[in-house]
Amino acid sequence: MKKLMIATLGLGILASLAQAQSDTPSTSQTTPAVNTEHNPGAPVAGKNSFTEAQAKSRIEEAGYSSVTGLKLDDQGVWRATASKDGKQTGVSLDFQGNVTMAK
Repeated sequence: MKKLMIATLGLGILASLAQAQSDTPSTSQTTPAVNTEHNPGAPVAGKNSFTEAQAKSRIEEAGYSSVTGLKLDDQGVWRATASKDGKQTGVSLDFQGNVTMAK
């Protein structure tokens, strides 16, 4: 009788623990590796996985031409000089893919 009560109690505890767990974790974070919308805080420092060729291509896709002096800085941001609308300016590309003019 004692074994039956212990077994029943154990099964009850296990059943309640299993019921409390969810199959899929819920989170409100949705931070993509490459951002598809412009981040107003850009450029964002972080480990950058863009190659030099990819960085240049992405800057050109943002409407810049004559991209020169492209270098990856110690913050993980690609920086260069480029032309847009006939004006030469500093430009940057962060790890999220945000292309911004130098401030």
